Amino acid sequence: MAKEALLVIDMLNDFVREGAALEVPEARKVIPDIRHEIETARAKGNMVVYVCDAHGTDDKEFKKFGWPPHAIKGTEGARIVKELEPTPDDIVIEKTTYSGFYNTKLDETLKKLEVDSLRLTGCVTHICVMFTASDAVLRDYKVSVVSDGVAGLAKEDHDAALRIMKNVLGVKIV
Repeated sequence: MAKEALLVIDMLNDFVREGAALEVPEARKVIPDIRHEIETARAKGNMVVYVCDAHGTDDKEFKKFGWPPHAIKGTEGARIVKELEPTPDDIVIEKTTYSGFYNTKLDETLKKLEVDSLRLTGCVTHICVMFTASDAVLRDYKVSVVSDGVAGLAKEDHDAALRIMKNVLGVKIV
């Protein structure tokens, strides 16, 4: 029987709050949908896993990709937004780049929990959500993305990412 986990990707103050270091304005609009997904997952007994940027002050990603410093580990900006705060039963996985799987314990954690299906929410659709989805598919997870629970920096990039995940990766867009 399939065992699903909900991933909440980068719903951090430095992405969501107005005027934040790397503000994604659309992220504020998807909070209610993600909250609903979290409540539904918990009611079904599915794990909720928060996958969160946690950078050092001199993280090479800032220079390499031209991003402003954001989600510096231990700062308020790196905290999950209050509206989606994890419970002690939830899992928080820190990452330092786009994919939630790259150099993290995400895959190991999911395998330990015998999870074979992932439901993705969060931001940014065409960056961290898409690269996490890609790595999940390559690791043979069944992946779905909640279209009303993800946010992009620009509509055309958001739409393109959903299309690519569906048509190239075989991700189910729900």
